[in-house]
Amino acid sequence: MKRLALFLFALFPPLFADEASDILNQSGVKGGIVVHVGCGDASTTQKLRLNEAYQVQGLTQDAAQVPAIRESIYKAGVSGAVAVDVWNGKHLPYIENYVNLLVVEDAASVSKEEIDRVLTPLGVAMVKKGGAWEKITKPWPEKMDEWTHYTYDSKGNPTSKDYLVGPPTRMQWVGNPRWSRHHDRMSSVCAKVSSGGRIYYIIDEGSRISILTPPKWTLVARDAFNGTVLWKKTIPTWSTHLWPLKSGPTQLTRRLVSIGDKVYVTLGITAPIVCLDGATGDVVREYPQTAGTEEIIYNGGTLYALVNKEAWRLNQEFAVKAQSDQKRVETEFNWDGKPKHLVAVEAESGKTLWEQEDRVAPVTLAIDEQRVVYYNGDGLACRDAKTGAVKFTTDPTKRKQLYEFNFAPRVLLYKDVIIYAGGDGSMKGMNAETGKDMWTAPHEKSGYRSLEDVVVAQGLVWNSGNLQGNQSGEYRGFDPITGEKKKSFFPDVPEGTYWFHHRCYMGKATEKYIMPSRTGIEYVDMEKQHWDLNHWVRGACLYGVMPCNGLTYAGPHNCACYPEAKLDGMAVMASAPTYPLPANTPDSERLIKGPAYADAITETEADSADWPTYRADNARSGAAKSDLKKDLGMAWEVKLTPPLSTTTTAAGLTFVSEVDKHTLHAFDAATGKEAWHFIAGGRIDSPPSYWKGRVFFGGKDGHVYCLRATDGVLVWRYQAAPSNLKHAAWEQTESVWPVHGSVLVENGLVSCVAGRSCFLDGGLWFYRLDAKTGEVKIKKNYDDKDPETGGDLNDRHKTLQMPVASNDILSSDGQWTYLRTQKIIEDGTRVEIGPVSGDFAKQGGAHKGAGAHLFAPMGFLDDSNFHRSYWVYGKSFAGGHGGYFQAGKYAPAGRILVHDDKNVYSYGREAQYYKWTTTMEHTLFSTPKEAPEQAYDTESATTPRQGNSLVLGPD
Repeated sequence: MKRLALFLFALFPPLFADEASDILNQSGVKGGIVVHVGCGDASTTQKLRLNEAYQVQGLTQDAAQVPAIRESIYKAGVSGAVAVDVWNGKHLPYIENYVNLLVVEDAASVSKEEIDRVLTPLGVAMVKKGGAWEKITKPWPEKMDEWTHYTYDSKGNPTSKDYLVGPPTRMQWVGNPRWSRHHDRMSSVCAKVSSGGRIYYIIDEGSRISILTPPKWTLVARDAFNGTVLWKKTIPTWSTHLWPLKSGPTQLTRRLVSIGDKVYVTLGITAPIVCLDGATGDVVREYPQTAGTEEIIYNGGTLYALVNKEAWRLNQEFAVKAQSDQKRVETEFNWDGKPKHLVAVEAESGKTLWEQEDRVAPVTLAIDEQRVVYYNGDGLACRDAKTGAVKFTTDPTKRKQLYEFNFAPRVLLYKDVIIYAGGDGSMKGMNAETGKDMWTAPHEKSGYRSLEDVVVAQGLVWNSGNLQGNQSGEYRGFDPITGEKKKSFFPDVPEGTYWFHHRCYMGKATEKYIMPSRTGIEYVDMEKQHWDLNHWVRGACLYGVMPCNGLTYAGPHNCACYPEAKLDGMAVMASAPTYPLPANTPDSERLIKGPAYADAITETEADSADWPTYRADNARSGAAKSDLKKDLGMAWEVKLTPPLSTTTTAAGLTFVSEVDKHTLHAFDAATGKEAWHFIAGGRIDSPPSYWKGRVFFGGKDGHVYCLRATDGVLVWRYQAAPSNLKHAAWEQTESVWPVHGSVLVENGLVSCVAGRSCFLDGGLWFYRLDAKTGEVKIKKNYDDKDPETGGDLNDRHKTLQMPVASNDILSSDGQWTYLRTQKIIEDGTRVEIGPVSGDFAKQGGAHKGAGAHLFAPMGFLDDSNFHRSYWVYGKSFAGGHGGYFQAGKYAPAGRILVHDDKNVYSYGREAQYYKWTTTMEHTLFSTPKEAPEQAYDTESATTPRQGNSLVLGPD
């Protein structure tokens, strides 16, 4: 790590009317995470949020000040975007490489080591010393790299020089959306690049409810290290979002390039290239001569555009049957071989340097400082990069005969060698000066409905047969000069490891790891000849993953494999820490006793007319225990800022949270008058649970709260997170170990889970706390170790099934506690750990016997209406292309469920409409709770379900 660079200047005279503006101006930071240490009353803290590109955190060591500061922020209308918390004066409560601007009021309060740890590369600290501010800029680490093109850079070799990327152990950040729009249609993520500490990507932000609603193609800029959304640009026209399996035209990945603080992109399917300011999204320059650009390459200050001066031929609408449409595009939309224009433009001035017409096959352009190389349908053509003049064309080269929309021959430039693989089972090296063949070597089938894999790393050309699961996966490294095989090794994985077909994208690499996706994301250490398996995470179809900035960027995907374990959203993961981690919070410091702790509390019981917890009861039945009035009408209305949680009601009060504002409200249930509100340290994503005069909830700040119900005064607060460390999740700063709002209260105990995944950050933490005192009664760690064998939990997978590894709201049937399908006994031990079977039907149909309960495989709070998710009343759920629809055949299932003692009532699809469907057809129905003896009929519209009401009362 390089030493910090120091810059000192005085803020006199002031440039602006307030100190916050001066700080922002002098720092040069244009968005991201701002942390104000020693925030006082937070008046300056609030002003540090110049616009929506900033997320601001204030820190104080005076815990008594915090409630009043949070209240002032709430009244200002900026809660969530601006937040204040307590810190211990030793370690800043953030993960490494997280903060863009650190403002420190007292230089002695934060060590330089802590400043260095939390700042992002290129991040800035403004440290007050007397009457002046010292500016500290963190340099870019020598072992960290960017990713400026689809294939890393202009030369076509998808291998970065980032030595900090590695097998994931930590979540750096996760962002929306949770899912790509539809598995059977165009992948929502078309392109993704990174430079200057930011990432840029093109995504369809249209509704996830139905792919038949219009697309919303958008260019998004985020901070690379914390995911803060910096700006967005609408793309009015793009390739059709109804493109069928598999994933879309690979050429779309080549329409976005970033170099330093500049972004080059086509903001429309036939639009010319524009240059945007990476920090703001403002247009810097347009290149009108590049209208119709289909691919962009940047090298040495020159933009090279592949321009189609005819209509974009792949932008057609398709019918709703994805599989038959797939056959159509395979036969009708192959490369037509028509000539296109290569245009070279000086990036800084916009001046055209040269233009040539030729047959240029899609996704084959590779460019270095001397040459432009591409496949022309017969062989390779090489032009002078400065003049466009032809230097040579090679003899005819072999390629796979069918040139589909998602295939292209691989062309890489490495030193003075051109490496070519045409998909015909071989690859060759050619002299970059003459085009003459130097060597030929075998090239096994790889990728799936994508480009095939060729990477040059550690001085060797690597390839592995990984197209299908029955291939060996042997990696072979060839000398790029002679073609001699220098290394080879097979996967050193446990016996029984399941290999799917390679995910629908090309593999990537760093100089340390090759990163295929045979099932999840595998990190193949070439030096140690070791495979690290991570079936629980994968990239987005079409684009794949991006290894840079010391991180692995994955998703969002639309995959149904391993549904109770796999990460969703735009998941950005880090390997082992590069700085010492702050110590975990001692157990003696985790329980905070509030002002009401010692007070006597009137223990009013919830009655049958109440709705005291999420979905009415601990079984999450959604069933009222009393009659509803026949004539329902509006009783009262209050205005709050969405998103809101659902409500709970007890003891004459109705509780609801303003989720993003971290605020829980209590209203008089009869009049709607606010009784009180309480502002926590993070989001409250679901309603509280009421028990004996108290309300309990978890927070995304990693705490569990107990308040006195009558006035909202704190009784106790317990830090369920093992350490006070925060990162970004879903566009806000949260604990690395968040707790869902709706905790389970049963038998005088409060049960909850802190964390995101068994596989990250030390895993999940299960607690049972004494409801009255907050004292810990049960504490269990669910990490990446198999609790029965001590081995790797990942190794417990069976085909596309894995044990539960993701957090959710807990439920209970009085005998067992449930985390999704996972049974938990009284002492917190997981029992009957899945999966049941690797067979799709057996896994999806295992519902008989004790333990049937209502669960949501993708999580109770997933409101995206992802088309491969639904709720189930049963015991098991199957993942994968042949599994996700199975539970809907063998158990009551639907988009959302309620149940009484005998029946389940739902709004959902008939069983025959779960699989491979573009049109979403839903009905209201009721069905017996008991799983049927035989699977529901999936060939016709007849099932034992009957029409009924979704709103359920006791009759």
